[in-house]
Amino acid sequence: MSKRIFSLLILLMSLSLIGIIFVQAYYIKGSVKNEESRFTFKVKTVLANVSNQIQDDELATYFEKYQSLVSEKKEADSVSVSQLFIYQQNNNTKQALIYKSGVLEDNYKLSSSLFDIGLDSINIKNIFGSSKAEIYNNIEFSESDGNQAPILSIINSGSLNEAQKLNFEKNFKAISKRTPIHKRVSKEKIANLLSKKLKENDIDIDYEFAIYSNDLATKVQSDNFEYNKASMFSVPMFYDENNISTYKLLVNFPDDKKFILSSVIGMILLSVVFTSIIIIAYSSALFQLVKQRKISQIKTDFINNMTHEFKTPIATINLALDAIKNPKIIDDKERVLRYLNMIKDENKRMHAQVENVLRISKLEKNELNISKDRVKLHDLVLDAITHVELIVENRQGYIKTFLEADKSSILANETHFTNVIVNMLDNAIKYSPEAPEIEVSTENVGNNILLKIKDHGSGMSKAAAKRVFEKFYREHTGNIHNVKGHGLGLAYVKRIVEDHQGHVSVETEKDKGSTFTIKLPIIT
Repeated sequence: MSKRIFSLLILLMSLSLIGIIFVQAYYIKGSVKNEESRFTFKVKTVLANVSNQIQDDELATYFEKYQSLVSEKKEADSVSVSQLFIYQQNNNTKQALIYKSGVLEDNYKLSSSLFDIGLDSINIKNIFGSSKAEIYNNIEFSESDGNQAPILSIINSGSLNEAQKLNFEKNFKAISKRTPIHKRVSKEKIANLLSKKLKENDIDIDYEFAIYSNDLATKVQSDNFEYNKASMFSVPMFYDENNISTYKLLVNFPDDKKFILSSVIGMILLSVVFTSIIIIAYSSALFQLVKQRKISQIKTDFINNMTHEFKTPIATINLALDAIKNPKIIDDKERVLRYLNMIKDENKRMHAQVENVLRISKLEKNELNISKDRVKLHDLVLDAITHVELIVENRQGYIKTFLEADKSSILANETHFTNVIVNMLDNAIKYSPEAPEIEVSTENVGNNILLKIKDHGSGMSKAAAKRVFEKFYREHTGNIHNVKGHGLGLAYVKRIVEDHQGHVSVETEKDKGSTFTIKLPIIT
């Protein structure tokens, strides 16, 4: 897969994931807003119902008191408000129809105990109506004929309830607005009505309420009420005769946000869980894609490096074999032996590289049998130096030893740990452009021994130092193969050291060299 297509796929996948997250967030936000709107609507409906019921109950209570007082009062001043008189005569039947209808007003003077307004008495008007229809036979109506009995008489009389009630209501509102609010309604009644109505609307949370008059607090309020305009619900109450209200019933809900979220919390949690799963899955897939791409690139580099390293020994072997075939040389035993030794050395080099690959493979599969014995680390260091000292001398370099640790006994596999030190020394030689200058030192730190191998070569960048122990990793140098290797030596070192309960690290600076440190537990 080309880099361009790979980048395009990552971009499209990332945009899709971001789009899914934004859609989820938008949907959740919309759901929360809808719940807030529903909550607001329900609360306002409840407050309106409570306000109307309180006012209706007050009016009904006083109207009943008024009716009972009026029914007990026998004396009243009656006044005719309006009178309708209709006379109709039928000449064919010689019958006369007389219809009378009137609206009367009774005026009562009652005790002011009905209203607590500071007066001795109040005047109450009672409006009622009556109607009468009479039919007379074979007469011509005159004032003198009023004593003749009618052949049909229909009388209808009674109170004008609606008119009476409307008249009372208007006058009641005008009078009651002078009554203090705490005498008109109790906070217990408001609390009971609010609780009942809220539960009917599936709102079961704590609330606080108060009645304010012209934005000033009254005595009617719950114990923990706090005025907060931003989260307050209000509704007018106790309208006067001009349909104007100076009172407001205020209610706030301390836990309204939690209540609103509780209705959608299940959906939010599911959305968060599924979105998180998608993000984790996407991140894992992306990580694996990037990792596989890097591995592919590393393996490509590995194959290129291995090919390059095998080309030289193969070419040398071919040249040596061609030389041996030469009739002039085949009889020269000294030269034949020399070429045979060259073939053997190059074959050993290729074998060593193959062995490194096999070792790493076996280590990863835990198939490498590593038995450990008590050995002296100093002995292993000196043995490893003998493997590379000819190469160092050939390049006019040196290896200095500072084996200052008093205790150097460790539990280790002699063969593998010797290979570890050889690999580190070989690494120091390869990355020394000039004559190798290598220093090997040991010291005791607590119950551990530190082995340090320091060179004055090309060093590494900080990024390379973090990955230098990874399999197949080599610091990028383009197509230049001035340093032979395939990125397996230090990976092998790390695995063997860790198998010995040790730790390996590196300190390096570009163009100034590197210091590799192995920390191992000592045994007594």
